[in-house]
Amino acid sequence: MSIVVSNIKFHNNQQLDYFGHKIKKTMIPAYSPYVLRHVREVIGFADIKKTDRIIDVACGMGKYTLNFLAQGYKVEGLDLSPFLLQQLLVHNDNKFPVKLHAADILDAPEELDEQFDVVMGFMALHHFHNLHACFQAMYRIAKPGAKLVFLEPNAYNPLYYVQIALTPGMSWQGDKGVADMTKTKLFGAMEYAGWKNLKIKRFGFYPPFVANTKLGQKSEPILEKIPGLNSFLPFQIIMGEKI
Repeated sequence: MSIVVSNIKFHNNQQLDYFGHKIKKTMIPAYSPYVLRHVREVIGFADIKKTDRIIDVACGMGKYTLNFLAQGYKVEGLDLSPFLLQQLLVHNDNKFPVKLHAADILDAPEELDEQFDVVMGFMALHHFHNLHACFQAMYRIAKPGAKLVFLEPNAYNPLYYVQIALTPGMSWQGDKGVADMTKTKLFGAMEYAGWKNLKIKRFGFYPPFVANTKLGQKSEPILEKIPGLNSFLPFQIIMGEKI
């Protein structure tokens, strides 16, 4: 297996500018039903154990990291932006012990090699410069037998493109990677990096302001089972194993 070499400096500078100096509302840690369902779906799909050593790649301000820590999971965070990691510490407020790594996943410290039982991320892959290289880098820090699991937007859900166009603070330059979140591209890059036993699950129906209501929580599981809709549901979890 060869390592893909790419010129990432320009891309990383763009990402740091997009995320690294200002707080986006969608990144603020929350313990809402919407976020908790994402966490629950990932834990269930990947069968994550509380004894697993987990790393949350591109953890940002800890929106999901803190949810895992609050439930007793052993999670570490990795992000390109020291600013966002500092915000994670502010929101943690010393409630949970947490180890953080300020690094590009492509340049993760060697001491992280083969250290993790679970390499995970939430809404992260579509911001990465090169999926092949990033999946290779995550393969390097995974233990033999480890799991890779990411929750990402579904490229075939048209509402994402409306959101990018209409939401202040979002831009096509910053979120155009959503269009690459197809099963074909994701599985192709994962297979290239050596990940095996690839699986995918799609779920969800409502935006947060509806999903967080009691009616939304009750009706969403029913609506997402409507025949023919699965390919367009907003969220997808992809998973692979290091055999």
